[in-house]
Amino acid sequence: MATLWNKNNKKKTHPVVERYTAGTDHIFDVFLFPFDIEATLVHAKGLKKIGILTAAELGKIEKALSALSRDVVGKRIRIRPEDEDCHTVIENYLVAKLGDTGKKVHTGRSRNDQVLVAMRLYMKHALGSVRAQCLDLAELFITKAERYARVPMPGYSHTQQAMLTSVGHYFASFAESLLDDEALLASIARHIDKNPLGSAAGFGTAIPLDRAYTTRELGFADVQINSLYCQSSRGKFESAFLEGLSQVSATLARFANDMILFTSQEFSFFSADESVVTGSSIMPHKKNLDPLELARGSASILIGNHVAVKELSRNLLSGYNRDLQLMKKPLMESVRSVSETLSVIAIVLQRLVPNEKEILAKIHPGMFTADIANDMVMTEGVPFRDAYRMAAEMTGDTVDFAKNLSSKKSIGAPGNLSLAAYKRRLKTQRSSIR
Repeated sequence: MATLWNKNNKKKTHPVVERYTAGTDHIFDVFLFPFDIEATLVHAKGLKKIGILTAAELGKIEKALSALSRDVVGKRIRIRPEDEDCHTVIENYLVAKLGDTGKKVHTGRSRNDQVLVAMRLYMKHALGSVRAQCLDLAELFITKAERYARVPMPGYSHTQQAMLTSVGHYFASFAESLLDDEALLASIARHIDKNPLGSAAGFGTAIPLDRAYTTRELGFADVQINSLYCQSSRGKFESAFLEGLSQVSATLARFANDMILFTSQEFSFFSADESVVTGSSIMPHKKNLDPLELARGSASILIGNHVAVKELSRNLLSGYNRDLQLMKKPLMESVRSVSETLSVIAIVLQRLVPNEKEILAKIHPGMFTADIANDMVMTEGVPFRDAYRMAAEMTGDTVDFAKNLSSKKSIGAPGNLSLAAYKRRLKTQRSSIR
């Protein structure tokens, strides 16, 4: 099949150049296919609205695109390197099926705004999926926090035991982090919810396209107005998108890193089910939390992808540049990575159990000196700095752990987890996902 930019079908591109310029688009455009088909149909509806297509022609295009969607899902259509991208496959498919009617579909459109709108729709869809996963995992952390709210656990500062906390308090911290991550993703979703279709190659078109109409049909909140900025925003919007994913990944990596330590023999605060660990080919006793090591490492890869996308779009001349094609791979791999990591963290978390006896045995009595000082302030009226110095010489050998946890009543402290607030947020944030 001919490439869309080939004028006379006579001049052949050198095969090495063809492979190089096509890059990995034939692999990653599989993910764009459904969104490109959707945008193509809406563009065709817009052409019918302004008289470029007849109702009969639009009907044929709708039928052909529906058949193409089924062929894509059934893997009967694939993108070959010589096709370059899904845009070429769609147009050539329509021309092969419909002849001149198929040739009309690209009227007023460039591959530049075609990839822009498909990428924008893809990112909107991905954000919706990842947001839902974040909330599902937050809910699981809330459930775990409720179950283990009274199980004591040392809290750490500077990687040293600091003050008493609880397993529930620890789990609740990740619930709130994920709720915040989802809220950030929601704001990014609003930020990128702008329709670039109709900006053509970046300089508009003489075809009287109704951009407000295609915006409504595609479900965008707004039109992205300036046609040149539509092209120049590529990289900016993707960078914002990846920043959101990076924050989710950072939350997951912190939990993963904690649990790698907390399940080790040195800590033994938690035990993981056999179904989520691997072993060693030489050491029979080993139980490795490989999923969490990979989750920790994936965050680094995602940050690298984010930097790559930022660098790709930095200092480019305003308008479209072919460098931008290279964003697809890091962006789509990042989506896959975050989604899979959210799933695996949920599976591991469901199968984690705190070892209460092991935890209690490792709690250092010196951890309660701050509580002793605070008690002097509250009950004896001793100035805090004097109480601080006096408490430094004492230990908390006789501290009642349950009473100590219950005494921490400030909002969000171990004795006042405020889980009801998280549940309200969870309900509100879920309702906002479209």
